[in-house]
Amino acid sequence: MSTTPTGHTLPDLVMAWGRGRAHSRTTARPEPVEGGFRVAVGPPSTETREVFHTYTPETLAAAAERLDVPGRQIMIAGPTALLAAAVPSTWTMDDAGHLMTTEFTPTSYTVPEDYRLLLETEGPLTVARVFHSNGDLASSARLGRDGEFGVFDKVVTAPAHQRRGLGSLMMRALTGSAHSQGMRFGLLVGSDDGRALYEHLGWHFVSDFPGARSKRD
Repeated sequence: MSTTPTGHTLPDLVMAWGRGRAHSRTTARPEPVEGGFRVAVGPPSTETREVFHTYTPETLAAAAERLDVPGRQIMIAGPTALLAAAVPSTWTMDDAGHLMTTEFTPTSYTVPEDYRLLLETEGPLTVARVFHSNGDLASSARLGRDGEFGVFDKVVTAPAHQRRGLGSLMMRALTGSAHSQGMRFGLLVGSDDGRALYEHLGWHFVSDFPGARSKRD
């Protein structure tokens, strides 16, 4: 089985991402299924998702048939076209996703003038928030820990505060926090736009990570 840029197998990274993301979203631990896991998507959604790292076109089609009810989703580590061909035409494909990884190192960062950074850790969850001097929550991000892995999640910057380096600040601040807590490797699923930022910060592409959701009533 081939390894990824950090020397792990793809199944190892997908499973660690699922566990760390569950800590970030404060949902129940993922339940193993053949070739992956089942997990709650997390609030505000009440949907559930099955995520597969090992599959064939036939097993994906069978999973889509089994999950073809409102409130069910599928994600795979693999080509978007493969997932799109496996699910019924009534399903909706999500925006593109990309599984990425990095090895943590000590990281420095500078908080821009007029902003204040707050880092809070409780158990396996670390939350970073940046506030503007006017009181606005300008940017935030979450880090869920799974052993030596730290899973980045919900990196968001308010529209009024974009293009000021706050996304990079969130990533660097959480990287430094993860390293100081003993985590060695980072994981995230980024959008097309986010991928460029993360690669600039030293993250490595592992696999496309598309998702699809069943029809609603």
